[in-house]
Amino acid sequence: MDEALLFLRVVLALLIFGHAAQKLFGWFQGNGVTKHGAIFESFGLKPGKLMVLVAGVTELIGAALIASGALTLLGATMILSTMLVAIAFLFPKGIWGHLGGYEVAFSYAAITVALMLAGPGKYSIDASLGLDFTGLGFAAAGIGAAVIGASPLIIMLSSFRKKASA
Repeated sequence: MDEALLFLRVVLALLIFGHAAQKLFGWFQGNGVTKHGAIFESFGLKPGKLMVLVAGVTELIGAALIASGALTLLGATMILSTMLVAIAFLFPKGIWGHLGGYEVAFSYAAITVALMLAGPGKYSIDASLGLDFTGLGFAAAGIGAAVIGASPLIIMLSSFRKKASA
């Protein structure tokens, strides 16, 4: 089980790192801050560049925490928050990623919740320090914090969509 959690943490962290690097640095065929900022602004997330920086840095820090297993609950909460915004952003296109939907963001969100519930396993900084922020109560707190963190941006997206459709 601990090996599986280590594998899951590292794979998720690498994917989230790449996701953030696309936004922040334009790596892996990404848009970089300026182009991604324009996309964010076109959907009502303003100022776009600042929103991209916040999302990208949040994802980088979350990925580092998850990969190392240090404050894993915090890292998972950070990633979940950005993925909730991404799901809201992509929701009108439906679930399937090949149609521009939220499939990938939903998958990352589900994995972070699983990590919140199970914890990072024994191959982690948390375990080496004797930290145990796992289980339903801690996961509920992390999910709640992620929802609270994502809510202002989700409200911005919703408000923009209502104005655009009026």
